[in-house]
This record gives sequence, C-alpha cells and structure tokens, in this order.
Amino acid sequence: MPGSSEPAVEPPEGEVFDQKAVRLAKRERLTAVRADAAGGAYPVSVPVTDTIPELRTWFGDLETGAETGVTAAVSGRVVFTRNTGKLCFVTLQSGDGSRIQAMVSLTVVGEESLQAWKELVDLGDHVFVSGQVISSRRGELSILVSEWRIAAKAILPLPNIHSELSEESRVRSRFLDLIVRDQARETVLARAKVNSSLRTTLADREYLEIETPMLQVQPGGASARPFVTRSNAFDTDLYLRIAPELLLKRAVGGGIDRVFEINRNFRNEGADSTHSPEFAMLEAYEAYSDYHGIADLTQEPIQNAAIAVAGSTTVTWTDGTEFYLGGEWDRLSMYESLSQAAGREITPDTSLDELRALATVEGVEEPSHVIHGKLVEELWEHFVKGDLERPTLVMDLPIGTRPLAREHRSIAGVVEKWDLYVRGFELATGYSELVDPVIQRERLVEQAKLAARGDAEAMLIDEEFLRALEYGMPPTGGMGMGIDRLLIAITGLGIRDTILFPLVK
Repeated sequence: MPGSSEPAVEPPEGEVFDQKAVRLAKRERLTAVRADAAGGAYPVSVPVTDTIPELRTWFGDLETGAETGVTAAVSGRVVFTRNTGKLCFVTLQSGDGSRIQAMVSLTVVGEESLQAWKELVDLGDHVFVSGQVISSRRGELSILVSEWRIAAKAILPLPNIHSELSEESRVRSRFLDLIVRDQARETVLARAKVNSSLRTTLADREYLEIETPMLQVQPGGASARPFVTRSNAFDTDLYLRIAPELLLKRAVGGGIDRVFEINRNFRNEGADSTHSPEFAMLEAYEAYSDYHGIADLTQEPIQNAAIAVAGSTTVTWTDGTEFYLGGEWDRLSMYESLSQAAGREITPDTSLDELRALATVEGVEEPSHVIHGKLVEELWEHFVKGDLERPTLVMDLPIGTRPLAREHRSIAGVVEKWDLYVRGFELATGYSELVDPVIQRERLVEQAKLAARGDAEAMLIDEEFLRALEYGMPPTGGMGMGIDRLLIAITGLGIRDTILFPLVK
C-alpha cells in the first residue's frame, strides 16, 4: 500500500494450508443453510442498491457523529476487521479501491447475527451489508449494519495489504495485486483511458477502425521471429501475426483511405523492461499523407492520451518524476546525429569495413547477418539513443533495413521513415509507404535472400500484398505504436506492469 516499503508478504505455505482448512469448514456451514435467506457461501445475487464510491461522493462531508436517516445496501471485500465484543468494525473495499466502514452492533443486529459474523466472516470475504449511513464518533463514514450476508466466501487468505507484494507476485497473481495495491488498479484504468483516447482522436480525424486476422498463412509487416502453430482444419502451418501492416495497407488499396487497428501482436523474441512476446499495438494509415504528415498525426493522440490519464501533457511517473510530453517534438537526422556524436562523418556511402572498425573500437557487437543499415543503427543506439529523454523523432533511416518504406525523395541511401524515442526507448515508427509494386517486390526478394541465409527476422515475399499494390495504392503515410510502451511513457512503469496479465515463465 502507499507509503510502505516492506517486501513480499504472502502467508507461509503451512499457515495458508491451515487457514484454508478453517475457511473450508466455514464454507460448509454456510452451504448447509443455502435455503436460508443468507443464501449460503456463494449466493447467486445480493440486493445491492448503492456503491461505495457513490456513498463517499454523497456523504463524504458528514460531520462527526452525524446520522442521515438514509438506508444504503452495498457489497465489498473485507480488508480490515476489529472485534470489540458487542461491536465489530469492518472496512469494505470496492473494485476501484474505494472503502467504507461497516459497524455490526449487538443492539442493532442481535446476538445471533453478531455471533454468526464473528464465526463466519474472514478477511478477503465479499460481504453484503445494509443499514443507515452515519458518521462514526471518530468521523469515519460508516454503515450501521441492520442486515448482512456473505456475498462470496474467500477460501485463501489475503496477503498483508499494508506491505508491497514482490514484483514476481504482482505479475504472476495479478488478481491479488489488484486487490491490495492502488497502483495496479490505477494502471488498468489508465490503459482503458489511453485506448479510449486514441480511438476518439483517430475517429475525430475520420479514421475507420477495422480488425485484421491474428492467424496468418505467412508472417509479414515487420522484421521479427514469428510464433508458429498448426491448423488441423486446413492441414497447414499458421503464424501468429507480428504486425497488421500488410493487411491494413491492402485495405487502403481497396479504398479505405484512413484506417487503424488496435490489437495484439506476437513476436517470438526476448523479454525485458520494454519488450514482451505478446503486446498491443496501434497501426494507422492515411492515403495522400507521408511521413511528415503521419508524424504530426502521432503527436496529437499521444498528447491527448497523456491528458486523458494525467489531466495534462506533463505526466507524473510512479517514482514522482514529472515528464513533459507536450509541445512540438524535436526532429533529428539519424546519420547527422550519429556523425556528431561519433566525431566523424558517417553517411549512407560509408563502407561496411569503416563501420566495423568503429564498432570494434567502441565495443559495439555486430548484428547477425550484418549489412550497412543494421550496423549504422547499432552504432546510433550506442552513441545517441541513451541521451534522448524528451520525445524525439529520429528521421531518415538506412534503406537496407526498412523494406516497406519509400526511398527518400531527395537523400540517396535512406528511406522516408522516422522512429519516435521517449526516455531512450522506441515508442512509435512511421513511414512514407512504399507503394510501387515493382520496387516492393525487389525489396522483398532481397529480404527472402537474407531469410535463406538464416536470418530468422527477414521478411518473406507476400504475393497477395504485392498483387494488391499492382491494382494501385495511393501515396500513403503509416505509423505503428506500442500501447504498452505508451503506458510506460505516461506512467514510468515497466512493461510487465502495464500489461494486465503478462506472459511469465
């Protein structure tokens, strides 16, 4: 919980076993009285008429000791309980983390009901209570209970809610994380706000949201290693998509001039603080735009998403750092920024041998299946990337590594492409799309040669995509952005915390 720095706090295994046995016995007692109005340990419903957040909004300013004469009926999870003999105090928590106190008094519910409460209710149980809304003698908003019943019996004990779960516990048992940690719930809400904001911004620009297949007959749209599965119905191998790009561009070729998709991608690669094998991505394409226009498009939805979550383009990360996502973002050339940082001129004409010599001196490991463009990008990451804190568009990348991007209209050896870096990591990428089917085929043939030499991330020739281009695709700008990484930029969290249920070993 906020303000606590204590480590992992789940009860020891033996204690859990003992508590589970006790709670199972209570479940049996409750189940034996299913015909009773209480409805057993797991009633199909309880007569809730109000919510805890509503009560806090309506009655949050009650004076100490005040009575309202208003009867409320709510349900919540028991996160604290205290027994003083003739009066039991309990804190109920709703799904959004809001809390209210319930007071179970002998004088109101009677001896039998109070005793049943003491014997049957545990921390973690969902409990329904009904009674008058009051303010306690200590000024705490409360319900003076006249009726109660179990809404759902918890068989396993909760962790200590006053200490932080370990990171492993948080990601492996996210349901517990959501119960005991405010930040976990806030992150889920932030993600929902981000997705809603992105859709609203794009819809306001007359973009149409569509869905493309997750299962594909061949992977394409990015340089990545795919997951492979098998279709029994079609008796063929299928691939979890690594990107929706080629399918979305087919839609543009078919006449949907502004199109986007927010959905899952899968890449059979490593996992770290900014990479996950399964991740969410936004891709958007606009006919008659280019990489400059699509850069302007990208800035607006990101800034709107920050406002949706934080109320401002200045966001506050979980460690308290303030980060500014507003304003006009810087744009710099990859080759020019690399040359300046390396202290020597590096251009698209710089030989591979010269680049290798520089990499050796700097201790930069050569990428597999090395070509000019890949090594330039490795050197750029070594010299420049770590210094990019503010949102920065890195423009005009090497031609050999971007087979789907259009060659620059005036600079030889580069493509009209940018990568957006925030806090030193890549958040989004955008192109002037290559729509010439002849040149696109040549590029994909070169990729296929790399694949034949063992490059598992090289693209394959997609004949259906090329056929769509041959029918004519208008000049187009396109972009792709990781939703999980956008949450990283807004919240300061790692990727495993921005994904609700991340894949873990």
